[in-house]
Amino acid sequence: MFDFGIAGYRPRWSSGRSEVVREHGQRLRTLAGRPLTRVWMVWDLRDDEWFCDCPVLFDFDGEQVEVNHQKFGDLSLTWNTIDPRCPVRWAGFDLRWRPEPLHELQTLPGLPLERAELLEWTGRDVALGNVDLSLVFEERRVTVFNALDENGLSFDPPGPNQRPHPLD
Repeated sequence: MFDFGIAGYRPRWSSGRSEVVREHGQRLRTLAGRPLTRVWMVWDLRDDEWFCDCPVLFDFDGEQVEVNHQKFGDLSLTWNTIDPRCPVRWAGFDLRWRPEPLHELQTLPGLPLERAELLEWTGRDVALGNVDLSLVFEERRVTVFNALDENGLSFDPPGPNQRPHPLD
């Protein structure tokens, strides 16, 4: 199994909302009310940009959910398995973990999570049924979505082809 160059990381791929809810719904619900401590992303030092193939880490005061996408519909949620103080080793790249490297993320630490939502893609294309994780804070939101075999980030409300499924 590919570990994305991250020691100890073993992605657990899920497909579809019911599988994600069954495997992670209760644990995602328990994050509500907890403050977001840190968001970690892997940064490509050579290109000075987010390396979006690696998981995004959300630390809620010691409970860390690790979010990753691959292919058209695979979502991996893992818990407390990645230490961002450890190096990322991916041949041909100079990668490092960085806390809140994007401007939009810098306002989130300290905010309590209102709820987690699963956003289900309803468009009439190959991504039909794809599931993304959205974390909702008071007047703010961050969604890690499937950007066709890598992660993408959005700070906007769900679009017309995304059906929200709150986990509260």
